[in-house]
Amino acid sequence: MTGEHPADHYSYAVYADPATAECFDRRRFSGPIGTLVAETQERLLLSALPGVEGRAVLDVGTGTGRAALALARRGARVVGLDASEQMLAVARSRAGAKGLGVEFVVGDAHRLTYADRAFDAAISLRLLMHAPDWRQCLGELCRVTRDRVVFDYPAWSSGAALQAMGRRVAAALGSRTEAYRVLRDATVDRELARHGFRVIERHRQFVLPIALHKAIGSRAFTRATENLMARAGLLRLLGSPVTVVAARDRDGAR
Repeated sequence: MTGEHPADHYSYAVYADPATAECFDRRRFSGPIGTLVAETQERLLLSALPGVEGRAVLDVGTGTGRAALALARRGARVVGLDASEQMLAVARSRAGAKGLGVEFVVGDAHRLTYADRAFDAAISLRLLMHAPDWRQCLGELCRVTRDRVVFDYPAWSSGAALQAMGRRVAAALGSRTEAYRVLRDATVDRELARHGFRVIERHRQFVLPIALHKAIGSRAFTRATENLMARAGLLRLLGSPVTVVAARDRDGAR
């Protein structure tokens, strides 16, 4: 982990704000494109974890609990973990309103307090891009999982890389911004292999930046343009964010 104290890192400080927690879902998942992003994310997640009923799943960086609640609705025994008590308060309220028994706990993705292989599966969405030490977080996900991990990240070979670079420059100049990282597929694959996992599925979601789609605000435009670019082979080359489904390599299991 970096030498920066976690509480000082934007990924901790920003989400400790009650106002941010209250408006998080509206900012990220409202409107025609926000709802499309949420639907796509949930569809990929449920496809990655078929037959989840009765299985123990850990959702690391659960935030307001969107993924945790989707899995709980299908009968999974879910623990949602996040460093922000403010985000978890929203998640608990949503779970209570829906009558879902998700256990939401405060914790740090870099140092999970669970035993090795304590869960059947672990998921982590929109976390590795922000975490101070993404490798340590990914290693912890693998450690506590018996079978499968699901996570995502912005691709190095996408438009997100330009935005990430701009935000990092702005942060270096003193601006308050979420200076997230992008990752290369090969780097992620090597890190998974270190922990005895291998990629079994990799899904790419959009070629054009999500911010552009939101600015246009048309699901019809998004579907038409993204389908056209996918047929041209651009989604495979430039698509982002990338959702990875990885399984424990039984031949090399430690």
